[in-house]
Amino acid sequence: MSIEQLEHTNQIGEGAGGGHRPRIVVVGSGFGGLFGAQALKHADAEVTLVARTSHHLFQPLLYQVATGILSEGEVAPATREVLSRQRNTEVVTGNVTHIDLEKRTVTAHILDRESVYPYDYLLLAAGSGQSWFGHNEFAVHAPGMKSIDDALELRGRIFGCFELAEIAADRGKPEDVDRLMTFVVVGAGPTGVEMAGQIAELSKRTLKHDFRRIDPTRAHVILVDMVDKVLGNFGDHLGGIARRRLEQMGVDIRLGAKVVDVDATGIVVEHQDGSRNRIEAVCKVWAAGVEASPLGRVVAEQAGAEVDRAGRVKVNPDMTLPGHPEVFVVGDLASLPGLPGLAQGAIQTARYAARQIMRRIAGSPPEGPFEYFDKGQMATVSRFSAVASIGKARFGGFPAWVLWLGVHLVYIIGFKNRVTTLLHWAVSFLGRGRAERTVTEQQIFARLALEQLGDEFAPSFEQTRPGHQQDEPQPPIR
Repeated sequence: MSIEQLEHTNQIGEGAGGGHRPRIVVVGSGFGGLFGAQALKHADAEVTLVARTSHHLFQPLLYQVATGILSEGEVAPATREVLSRQRNTEVVTGNVTHIDLEKRTVTAHILDRESVYPYDYLLLAAGSGQSWFGHNEFAVHAPGMKSIDDALELRGRIFGCFELAEIAADRGKPEDVDRLMTFVVVGAGPTGVEMAGQIAELSKRTLKHDFRRIDPTRAHVILVDMVDKVLGNFGDHLGGIARRRLEQMGVDIRLGAKVVDVDATGIVVEHQDGSRNRIEAVCKVWAAGVEASPLGRVVAEQAGAEVDRAGRVKVNPDMTLPGHPEVFVVGDLASLPGLPGLAQGAIQTARYAARQIMRRIAGSPPEGPFEYFDKGQMATVSRFSAVASIGKARFGGFPAWVLWLGVHLVYIIGFKNRVTTLLHWAVSFLGRGRAERTVTEQQIFARLALEQLGDEFAPSFEQTRPGHQQDEPQPPIR
């Protein structure tokens, strides 16, 4: 079937004086995209938010979806629902594949449909994805932690390994039990530390009494990274607190170890002295490295702008793309001195860009260059334990954990999500339970099945089921 192009043919003007309201296209529904769109609520413009998914992902809590504490709905509210009362804003689902700076258009695809959206102003907040440092083949057996799909797949792999270990023990295969109950987390940054801590707690508290043939408390959790510090960005003091707490929980920390190979049943690491050793483990979690969306390079090449090693666009001090003042690049896709790749960076740059757009529409002079306000950073290590770096204050333990709870509740979108999240936290942290332990084979194997179909596979509404013959052509679904 040929691709059906659905093109918005609205004439593009030069602003409020062009005979129509300016069109603002926001690309991405992460922190930059959503908060940028919300900041445009009172803009005298037509706002279109285009994103690959129909939800806003609260990524800092994704590891809790992977370990059964929270459901995906609690960390990923529907973007359309969040913006439903914002009358100047339209939400559309589509994977943005191209941006034409000369024509001022954004091209997106969903299934086998193509849509083109013209813009007067573009707020590019496409974010970043997982990086395997040039070894994307590692992703087959060591999924990343950047999407709901990733979290659900990892949930299936983690809980599934305990189930398979029970069967292996019943069949008298101790070597299989060992590799099934060994969990390797690659990356000693916040995500890796949080994942390692939660897998350790899962095995020692939640699953402690649930099996008859295996002892879940004997699960071996290994944290691997090529760097020589845990939570290096937090400094030696907080990194030391996190490391000691993880070791108290039984996490095996192996630093200065570079991953050089990954397969279905293990992982190979190379140490600083050049020696290598293999770790037998079925479940691996990749929590190291990020790379910017390829859309950054798409616009940078057209504009003659530079990108850094991670693919982030080197923007002007006012967050605009060099040579294109109508294009604002924000969040993880932007490279600017002093701008960290954190949620706060995305939120602040997006809100700043939204203000500049509204000032231009209103004919007001622009603000000064963007200035990042550092609100600090936090990471949980385990139940009742976290580390926090806020201004000059550096502290850990229970006070940091309580602060972490409060901050994350504030930033979770929607009252309903806050209430259910709080209830699930109470179940998991005060008790031993995990509310989300349901897993399916589709969660684990769907990604691999799609990859085996190859690049030529294009999902379509009009494909027939195997063995089913259509009697007559069906009209396309519009």
